[in-house]
Amino acid sequence: MTEDKENKEVSLVGLTKKEIKDSLRKLDIPDQQLNMRVNQIWGWVYNKGINSIDEMTTLSLDLREELKRYHNLERPQISDEQISKDGTKKWLLKFNDGSEVETVFIPDDERGTLCVSSQVGCTLNCTFCHTGTQRLVRNLTSQEIVSQIIIAKDSLSEWRQEPRQITNIVMMGMGEPLYNFESVRDGILTMSDDAGLSISKRKITLSTSGIVPKIKMAGDEIGSMLAISLHATNNDLRNEIVPINKKYPIEELLEACRNYPGLSNSKRITFEYVMLKGVNDSEAEARDLVKLISGIPAKINLIPFNSWPGSSYECSDWEQIEKFGDIVNRGGYASPIRTPRGEDISAACGQLKSDTKKVRASEKYKKELAKIESKRIGRL
Repeated sequence: MTEDKENKEVSLVGLTKKEIKDSLRKLDIPDQQLNMRVNQIWGWVYNKGINSIDEMTTLSLDLREELKRYHNLERPQISDEQISKDGTKKWLLKFNDGSEVETVFIPDDERGTLCVSSQVGCTLNCTFCHTGTQRLVRNLTSQEIVSQIIIAKDSLSEWRQEPRQITNIVMMGMGEPLYNFESVRDGILTMSDDAGLSISKRKITLSTSGIVPKIKMAGDEIGSMLAISLHATNNDLRNEIVPINKKYPIEELLEACRNYPGLSNSKRITFEYVMLKGVNDSEAEARDLVKLISGIPAKINLIPFNSWPGSSYECSDWEQIEKFGDIVNRGGYASPIRTPRGEDISAACGQLKSDTKKVRASEKYKKELAKIESKRIGRL
């Protein structure tokens, strides 16, 4: 009985095909049927988005009952859900051990982008990023990475809806994806499988602050689009705002980018550049940026800095951002200015942080005080 209880806690949601297959071996399914059963379960979980093993009607009743001894279709718990005035949606998700991460959906006219986390917290301490102020708790499993997409599809009622709302995935949430390489790799391979979630790798972008030894591995073993959090054009400044640069300086980072497998004009690298007033936004730095990435098929995303409590940075003036972008454009690189989204719910780039328990507790405390004060006034 104890073994069954423990096994029941293993959800099928987010598992890889190998993990499902390994689990099915416990059910005495003949080897020649294993692949068929895996594909059937895979379709129900990732194509249909069902919530109960009883709905797997292509499996026999006996097999379904046996499967329920070891598995369920539980999702992470939604601790909090917020919707911005611009339609951006943010979920605070809690996993079985109590760890929490934030996942954000950004709707647009032509596409919908889901920003997925790879770690609980972060170890990089980029000075402009709110997530960097939260200590690293642990890596997410591939199952937990994929389950963020499942939760979003549930919430958006997308399973039986066309066209899709979620068209793009960006591994730009909490954490450094390349410090959790195996789980991120397995998660992306699961979400891009044609028989399930079927999200093209050209619609999946992995963003890294520059873990140089893992960049080629990402190209070889994952094959998604690549984004580099650059944010500076020289080592002195980048050492300050992106401290991992002390270990992997700009020269090594750009060499890894030039050698990224599959790099071409149709598979460009995105360089992300947050605009910090008086720090990295001069016209001279725009010209340096063009020289720095010369020869790399790329585009530059200019990101207006999104403020957060305690930050010493300010966003560059809009006029200065446009001047910066014009120089980059004239240098031959597309330089779209990213429109800030979800700022009113702290869902914008660099604002994600999951340790919101104190905030919620504070709000609850204030509400309780208000109730007490209201009763007191009522008795006067």
